[in-house]
Amino acid sequence: MQKITSKAEFQVAIQSPRLTVAIFKADWCVDCKFMDPFMPDVETKFANDITLVEVDVDKVEDVSQELNILGIPSFVAFSDGRELVRFVNKLRKSREEIEGFLQQALDVYRTIHKY
Repeated sequence: MQKITSKAEFQVAIQSPRLTVAIFKADWCVDCKFMDPFMPDVETKFANDITLVEVDVDKVEDVSQELNILGIPSFVAFSDGRELVRFVNKLRKSREEIEGFLQQALDVYRTIHKY
C-alpha cells in the first residue's frame, strides 16, 4: 500500500480514473493498528478493482482538515479527483466493515462508470 506523505502526492493519487481509497491513519492510533494484521489480505482481495493508499493524518494534516476527517481510521473513495463515498468516524473498524465499505465504494464506482 502506497504511503502518502504530502498533499501533492495525495492529489496525484486521487486523480486516477481507477477507484482509489484513501485510508486516514496515524502511528499513535490504536484502532488503526488493529487493522494492520488483516489489511494486506483485504488489499489483495480488492487488488484488481481498487487502489488503496495510506494517509498519515499527522504528516498530511492539511488534507485531513480539508476533507473534514475528524476521526481515524477513516476511508474515503475517489475517482478522477472526485469523492464518491466515505466511511468516516472515530470507531474501530472490523475487517467485515472495511470489506463492506470497499464493496460499497466499488458498487458506486461501477454505477458511475457503467460497468
